[in-house]
Amino acid sequence: MNQISHPPVSVILPILNEERDLARCISAILQQSYVGEIEIILAFGPSTDNTDQIATQLAADDSRIKLVKNPSGKTATALNLAIGIAKNEIICRIDGHAQISDSYIATAVNVLQETGAVNVGGLMYAVGTGGFESAVAAAMKSKLGVGAAKFHTGGVAGPADTVYLGTFKKSAVLQVGGFNEKYIRAQDWELNHRLRLAGGVIWFDPRLIVTYRPRSTFAKLAKQYFQYGRWRRAVSRSHPGTINFRYLAPPIALLLNLISLLLGGFVNSLFFIPATIYLTLIIIGGAIVGKTFSQRFRLPSVFLTMHMAWGLGFLSSPPNLLKD
Repeated sequence: MNQISHPPVSVILPILNEERDLARCISAILQQSYVGEIEIILAFGPSTDNTDQIATQLAADDSRIKLVKNPSGKTATALNLAIGIAKNEIICRIDGHAQISDSYIATAVNVLQETGAVNVGGLMYAVGTGGFESAVAAAMKSKLGVGAAKFHTGGVAGPADTVYLGTFKKSAVLQVGGFNEKYIRAQDWELNHRLRLAGGVIWFDPRLIVTYRPRSTFAKLAKQYFQYGRWRRAVSRSHPGTINFRYLAPPIALLLNLISLLLGGFVNSLFFIPATIYLTLIIIGGAIVGKTFSQRFRLPSVFLTMHMAWGLGFLSSPPNLLKD
């Protein structure tokens, strides 16, 4: 096992319309128990709220905070800009609405050094406020909602395909070309794939918990998962062989349900059986996953939205999505 040290860390944040959470997020970073030096880089896009003013004031109040403009507003571009001016080898990515514990950075650096990995991360721990958000949070932590991805559902520490956000080695990321700025979504998964192809290890550790707030309406949830499906299809085109059943399940479910409903309505009612089985499964699943009556009541429609929106995004993803 390598001897643990406390090297300086650059914390990078792509921020856009983070008026509500940015000050609290930065406060949590500044209050970390990590004894090494920390610099914070805010790559801010063209926000339509008061994010820019808040970021400017935060930088004026603390010399450890640096600002870099990201006119495109794209997350991948913001990350590359921040990495470009980061002065440290270890870089910890945080989002402007994230909530981390005071030991998060210390734990991440320890895991990075102990494992020899090039990127480490943990749980995207969804926590909702109100009935709908709580139901979405429960769905996002369940295998029925998102499959068996460790960064959603948890698991033992070890190598992984990808991790949430991540604390990584700058040199390793630069060696593979940084984040692909053509990706609006799935840029983390795509980068981690290239890091693994280059021989690097991506390491999941369940102690690294980042509290995540889910979407607050069905429309926002559907848009989010439609984009997930659309961009995951783009990854599969760029990197053949990376697709698995977890990613194929939603489009298959969408197609089977559509065929079932069409044939059931126009040919024979027996064809309604597959769609009926699917609906029964998500109702039973909601009853099992839900912790309260409110969650159990809402979860079937939340599962349906997540599955069908992801599937539609995957199936309708245009072949030229990544073209300039």
